Amino acid sequence: MKLNKLILIAIIVLASLLRLYKLGTMPALNADEAAIGYNAYSLIQTGKDEHGNPWPIHFQSFNDYKPGLYVYIVLPFVKILGLNEWAVRFPGALLGVATVLVIYLLVKELFKNERFAIISASLLAISPWHIHFSRGGWEVNVATFFITLGLWLFIRSANNKLSSWPLTLSVLSFIAALYTYHAARVIVPLLAVFLIVKYRNEIKANLKRTLPVVIAGAIVLLPLAIDFTRGGAFARAAGAGLFADPGPLSRVEEQRGEHDNFAGLTAKIFHNKPVNYFLAFAKNLADHFSGEFIFLSGDVIQRNRVPETGQVYLIELVFIAVSLVAIAKNSKGWGVIFWWLVIAPTAAALTFQAPHALRAANMVLPLTIVCAYGLTKLVTWLQKKNLKFGFWVLGFAIAWSFMRYAHMYWVHMAKEYPYSSQYGLKELVSYVKENESKYRKILVTNRYDQPYVLFLFYMKYDPARFQ
Repeated sequence: MKLNKLILIAIIVLASLLRLYKLGTMPALNADEAAIGYNAYSLIQTGKDEHGNPWPIHFQSFNDYKPGLYVYIVLPFVKILGLNEWAVRFPGALLGVATVLVIYLLVKELFKNERFAIISASLLAISPWHIHFSRGGWEVNVATFFITLGLWLFIRSANNKLSSWPLTLSVLSFIAALYTYHAARVIVPLLAVFLIVKYRNEIKANLKRTLPVVIAGAIVLLPLAIDFTRGGAFARAAGAGLFADPGPLSRVEEQRGEHDNFAGLTAKIFHNKPVNYFLAFAKNLADHFSGEFIFLSGDVIQRNRVPETGQVYLIELVFIAVSLVAIAKNSKGWGVIFWWLVIAPTAAALTFQAPHALRAANMVLPLTIVCAYGLTKLVTWLQKKNLKFGFWVLGFAIAWSFMRYAHMYWVHMAKEYPYSSQYGLKELVSYVKENESKYRKILVTNRYDQPYVLFLFYMKYDPARFQ
């Protein structure tokens, strides 16, 4: 027992090092992160965001109306540390490390297997997908923490006759995810439906405990619901949603045009918007489970990827195969994990950019658990057969996979994807500040994202003046 605790502490330390090392400089700060930091700074200085909105639930920012909880989490760090990269990124990195601990607690609660729980935490600690989005001011990483925490607390409550405090904290954690990131607003309700159906008997038997928690949750959700009525909260869905893509509609017109009667009943039945947009959604969803995306190349968007690296290590394909065979023999407890895995990329599939590592980032948790189960089975089998050489091979494969990923991240990513995180903008701002007196006017291209907010951030520009 003492050894397991020491191993877990070592895993947490490793996870911390991988997420905190050179956190302020690698990768370079991007516009979305700068917007989070500057809006927190603006609230501190004026009580309003950069656009002059007082203490908003959604931040207008680049007219994408970001859910605001992460800005408020960052706010005290900006107050204490000042407006800099660490203040924006440290809370997310900290919650990324905390997620490593929570996955251990979740697996242990679900499967009552200490080794399985330890291996799950180990794989998440070195996961390329999870490290990438823990090392930045990514709201999705925070939402993933809240979803994982909410699920663990709910399972713990359900295993103890829906005890009130874990259930209350579970509901609050799920709600926090809704206040943090757009995609969570699809994932959390779908996950909640499964939990309600699965534990419906326990819920009915403990209505006196569950009903007050539900009422309290509804009250906490009320400000978010009211904010939705203002319309701005849907701006992101309108801009990036699947229905913003004219492709499926153009395809309808093309297919109908191939019929003798363009307006005929047959053409309308087989070729219409519901059918084509559903097919586009189904393809987007399936793309998130493709081998190329998961194991080989990852996201096509450079900001969301590391060169020549999948979302998980290629060796984990072996672990998944072993896991699926083992689960086929005994599937007890796996329902919620597989449901989570299936619904995790749903929000990403509802956009026209797929597969999308950022919007589907919470997929890494159930996927890691599946991988860890296969590795647990392999380790147990090697131990049973006393195959020491097998342990060496397995250890080498994992170590080499991790070291190659780390090499690609630290050595090659910034050089191969120089525009992905706006490298050089910090230096540009510094140069402009030092030399502005030499020029009558200085022009900066906005071809690469939103450079204005990085000027605001690094110059610590007076928010009242900008408003």
